[in-house]
Amino acid sequence: MQRMDNAIRRDISVDEMVPGIPLVKKEHYRKETAWHRDWKLAFPPSFREVAFYDAANSDLHRADIFTPSGYTIEFQNSPLTLAELNSRESFYPNLIWVLNGKKFKGFKILKHLPDVDDPKLSGYEFCHSDHLSMVRKAEVMQGLANPKILNFYHPELKGIKLTSDLYSFCWKQPHSVWYAATARIIVDLGGHFLYELKQRKQLNGNYPYLKMMSRKSFIDWHTPPEL
Repeated sequence: MQRMDNAIRRDISVDEMVPGIPLVKKEHYRKETAWHRDWKLAFPPSFREVAFYDAANSDLHRADIFTPSGYTIEFQNSPLTLAELNSRESFYPNLIWVLNGKKFKGFKILKHLPDVDDPKLSGYEFCHSDHLSMVRKAEVMQGLANPKILNFYHPELKGIKLTSDLYSFCWKQPHSVWYAATARIIVDLGGHFLYELKQRKQLNGNYPYLKMMSRKSFIDWHTPPEL
């Protein structure tokens, strides 16, 4: 697939006929939710619905938001197939996903986390459970079936400070495709805060967690002040 930086940016209307683009595909762009529309309205008009025509594949890619600094922001309200995820991530080099987390089933923020990159935790791995606990990395490397579970009252972990912006969470019915994403993922649960879905690399499986940020700071960071 041709990447966006090799495609042709075109200021075209939804109704303009582009050779090789089926009408049904253009109809897709008219269908958007109030959540989708409200997000786009948070950005300047010139950032919205920026189209790139891929002549090599006779395909039209339309970014929800494309910023002057080269970031593409896609607002995703519904589940996505792995093929579509890979397609968009291959085309847009600086892609950020914003997901409507209010539609996630069984999604709940749990507890504050310590700094996952704290050097004091380099010898430990987080447990994949709703309880904040860890195991010794050495025991994982030894292949122990049941490594000793340590909570943060244990002498080895006691005194490790918790952060104010990192959280554990549970997702009982996850859309597993998002764990395969390589682009940044921002979860919108409503309100003034957003949560970036991040993963700590571990031998016992990557540990997903959330980093909180304000919605305003996210929008401001991608909306440079007028010159």
